[in-house]
Amino acid sequence: MYGWRGRLGLIVPSSNTTMEMELHDYLPEGVSLHTTRIPLKNVTEEELVKMNTLAVESARLLRDAGVELILYGCTSGSLIGGKDYEKKLEMEIEDEVNVPVISTSTAVIEALKMLDAREIIVISPYTDEINAMEKEFLEANSFEVLDIRGFGIEENLQIGRLEPYEAYRLAKASFIEEADAIFISCTNLRTFEIIHALERDLGLPVVTSNQASLWLALREMDVMDRIPELGKLFTEF
Repeated sequence: MYGWRGRLGLIVPSSNTTMEMELHDYLPEGVSLHTTRIPLKNVTEEELVKMNTLAVESARLLRDAGVELILYGCTSGSLIGGKDYEKKLEMEIEDEVNVPVISTSTAVIEALKMLDAREIIVISPYTDEINAMEKEFLEANSFEVLDIRGFGIEENLQIGRLEPYEAYRLAKASFIEEADAIFISCTNLRTFEIIHALERDLGLPVVTSNQASLWLALREMDVMDRIPELGKLFTEF
């Protein structure tokens, strides 16, 4: 039987081409991934809010697969409403389907707290408008954003075409000695190949949307495997 250690349900934007692939590549033996999609083409406030209205129906489909946990796999979509928005979204879904729910934004916050990171650098593929909302969300959750830089991309398919080295280079160019960690945002941005190298080269822990999502989902399912390729988060916690 697939999922004998745990079945993880995943909700992703319809144009996301990265998150499923990264999670599949690093799932521990015995954990299965079951996915449903909700419409999104562009990472704008209007489309993100509209996308979220379909979250409950998508979760109902995942419930039919007998998943033990549902992951809402969109960073900007789970923070677009400001502080505590991600919690409200999780509870709305959970109340309807009676399955535990976490979001990527929750996972990122928990990961940064676990790493005792308060002053952070943020890298994203987003436009300035979405970056401003992300900065506000993070600072409302008691993190100090020393710098936030993005690629200025609105079309989600284009975000998925970015190569991992592009995130690596932008993160390296943004390095500030005072920082406690680097956060690379967006579940459609490939990062798994660069986490270990970036931590080694900059001497800072690295948190990415997909890495944090996988980490918290596995820990919530009591799957405690260590995955060294995915950085300090997966080797020490």
